[in-house]
Amino acid sequence: MLLERYVRSHLLEASADERQVFARLLELPDPLLADYLFGHAVPEPPMAGLVAAIVQASMTEAGMGQYR
Repeated sequence: MLLERYVRSHLLEASADERQVFARLLELPDPLLADYLFGHAVPEPPMAGLVAAIVQASMTEAGMGQYR
């Protein structure tokens, strides 16, 4: 659901570099991806910015405000 919200709201406008980072994110093992998305681990830049944008997109759509 987190990824779907990001794709729907941001991926079409994403730069080629952002899309490339997103593609690398999707190649991660599911447990590591879940750790990143749920804040149990922090990825290195630029993936860290993408993960924050994914979480923010989900929270904004869900009406939960800003991610910190």
